Amino acid sequence: MCGIVGAISERSVQAILIEGLKRLEYRGYDSAGIATLKGTQISRLRAQGKVAELEHKLTPNTARIGIAHTRWATHGVPSEANAHPHMSGERFAVVHNGIIENHGALREELQSAGYVFTSDTDTEVVAHLLAHLAATGLPMPALFRGVLDRIQGAYALCVIDQTTPESLYVAREGSPLVIGVGLGEHFVGSDQLALTHVTDRFIYLDEGDWGVVRRESVSLWTSSGESVDRPTKQSTLGAEAVSKGGYRHFMAKEIHEQPRAVQDSLRSKLGKTQLLSGVLGPDSDALLAEVAAVQIVACGTSYHAGLVARYWIESLVGIPCQVEIASEYRYRDVVTLPKTLWIAISQSGETADVLAALRHLDRQHVLATLAVCNVATSSLIRETDLALLTDAGPEIGVASTKAFTTQLTVLLVLAGLLAKAKGVAGFDEAGLVSDLQKLPDLLGQALASEAVVASMAELFVDKQHTLFLGRGTMNPIAMEGALKLKELSYIHAEAYPAGELKHGPLALVDESMPVVAVAPNDALIEKLQSNLSEVRARGGQLIVFADHAVTLHESARTCVLPAVPPRIASIVFTVPLQLLSYHVAVLRGTDVDQPRNLAKSVTVE
Repeated sequence: MCGIVGAISERSVQAILIEGLKRLEYRGYDSAGIATLKGTQISRLRAQGKVAELEHKLTPNTARIGIAHTRWATHGVPSEANAHPHMSGERFAVVHNGIIENHGALREELQSAGYVFTSDTDTEVVAHLLAHLAATGLPMPALFRGVLDRIQGAYALCVIDQTTPESLYVAREGSPLVIGVGLGEHFVGSDQLALTHVTDRFIYLDEGDWGVVRRESVSLWTSSGESVDRPTKQSTLGAEAVSKGGYRHFMAKEIHEQPRAVQDSLRSKLGKTQLLSGVLGPDSDALLAEVAAVQIVACGTSYHAGLVARYWIESLVGIPCQVEIASEYRYRDVVTLPKTLWIAISQSGETADVLAALRHLDRQHVLATLAVCNVATSSLIRETDLALLTDAGPEIGVASTKAFTTQLTVLLVLAGLLAKAKGVAGFDEAGLVSDLQKLPDLLGQALASEAVVASMAELFVDKQHTLFLGRGTMNPIAMEGALKLKELSYIHAEAYPAGELKHGPLALVDESMPVVAVAPNDALIEKLQSNLSEVRARGGQLIVFADHAVTLHESARTCVLPAVPPRIASIVFTVPLQLLSYHVAVLRGTDVDQPRNLAKSVTVE
């Protein structure tokens, strides 16, 4: 979603800011802008479209303090007028991620006071509110604190002030913000990836933090006004983490990184034949033994991972597991079972709906909260009792690939840990460990099917609708396959449990309808074959992914994968579905890494 970059230095910051914006392009955006302060004059440039459009407008600039932004439209259409930074007169420039929920009332108040709005955004109220309060004579940073007291909602803010050219003003409430630490210079970003070209040391703002960033110092306060020191942490991310590494797209690179990402995510979790103790932290094994129910909350792709985990937890552990979309969970009356392990899944750990669900949780029956996340420094990790980290590395493509398969991997580990801790009769720990150890190699073999999948993609180039079918743990994988095709190629796709075909979706099937089936050789394969026969009888175009010989009509297109243990089939079968969506998107000429209207990290509700 929207991206923020700020810098204050003894050197020119314009190139630093633009490079930072480029590193945030993966988040999804529709316009970009920059404001720099030299002497007492703020210079601002904005452009609709890509950062390259903004860069074309720039002239050499030696300013040593500035802010920049990529915007993903929430209030107001994509346009130059709605692009950040926003200003009030000549004094203040503001960049903002998030949503100011009381912007309507503030806009009316400020308009009554004579302020003229030139955009449709909620952010512009912050700039005018700064100017309005400045008229009372308040000095910075008290003026900035006064604005924070007036606004409501989720925000990350970075402000420059014409009268204090030695300071950047920052605040974080519900949207991430990080400070990059340098020698005689500091930087601000909504994501550390925006700053890895200038520093590897970072200060992560906690919820409610605000402060003043100068060349030689960082001063932070909590929302209650108490001075606070946040630790500086060193990042191990290298340049390769944010490069395409010779691939045409980030998504292609990330698909092919999955064997390594899964192997890294299993590190320190498996022995030769056993699951290692203490994976979730000290005394976590004793806590897991008390768990009587599981509640999973997530969004999008992570929600699909949760749906697969429900099958594993209920079959391996024998306790109830509920899975809910985070944006719905917060707004209904939830009945939580006693001794529930409450699990939040988020790749970034900054997903607004997931964090809102956590922060509004009634903990009466919650034994502990657990984050499944790819970012160790995220808000979600800091705000939950326990953490189960994936080790996927940075994922730049908007459509999640390696983050999903690593989530599935650690969730299967978690199911095993629960079964082990609770002493479930008949639990085959050594068998589970053996299956998990095979995963990296099997994922590599699945990647070898790319040429076959790429040829299948040609069938979809002129299609507008597709059905995905699966049974058991393959139903959520079919849902994920449909989501990927929608995201990347803009083809309408939906998934159904295969047994539901005759209850409605079969009406859609004809000669022009591709039907994708995920068909591992498991206990439900005969049932699935019967469902696929129903499709063939109606003339549907069958595309089947299987790890065995499937008896189907000769016109069906089949991609045969290596034999996969049924317990891990959902993870392995994800790969060819990712490849299918990727190659369809390439053939249709869509923006693979940055699909239209979408953002990588959804930090607004």
